[in-house]
Amino acid sequence: MKTNIKHIITAITLAILAIILSNVHINYKAKDKLYDKLTEIPKNRVGLVLGTSKFVDNNTINLYYKYRLEAAFSLYKNKKIEIILISGDNSTVNYNEPSAFKQDLINLGVPEEKIILDYAGFRTLDSIIRAKKIFGLDQFTIISQQFHNQRAIYLAQCHDLNVIAFNAKDVTSRYGLRTQIREYLARTKAILDIIINTQPKFLGPKINLQ
Repeated sequence: MKTNIKHIITAITLAILAIILSNVHINYKAKDKLYDKLTEIPKNRVGLVLGTSKFVDNNTINLYYKYRLEAAFSLYKNKKIEIILISGDNSTVNYNEPSAFKQDLINLGVPEEKIILDYAGFRTLDSIIRAKKIFGLDQFTIISQQFHNQRAIYLAQCHDLNVIAFNAKDVTSRYGLRTQIREYLARTKAILDIIINTQPKFLGPKINLQ
């Protein structure tokens, strides 16, 4: 019985250590690639918006979505990007992250021909690798909240991509508590994905961004 308890304690300790080290490592890898100010961020031809749902459970607007939308529009409006590639989940007929972003960007005044959709960005890993393998990109600006950008930058660097990221406005700690907790686990999973060379759920034919 005592041996089993020791094994459980050891396993829990190692798991906690792995989570902490994963977080520190990913933060370190992204430290010089993050930008908060439009005046400071370099220009890139393409901005990659990492998708999320437009609404939360009570059918109110998802602030993560709202702030990413605003960040993408600001970058385009200020000529920091020319094309907006939106990568998100469209796994069912009734759930379509990229199209929601597209319509709202058009409503803000972004020309439709400047918006490209990736419907198979089911995970951050998928979005990053598909940007390279499907859309032929080796350099672009990632658009999401800082915590998400950090993980995306790590994944991009591990796939030999030259990226920077623009930090969309973040939410309050209370609003994003569940997301913040999940992020610690997601970072550990990201490192494991690199170790075992996890690939996207779908690839497909290449698409040339004009």
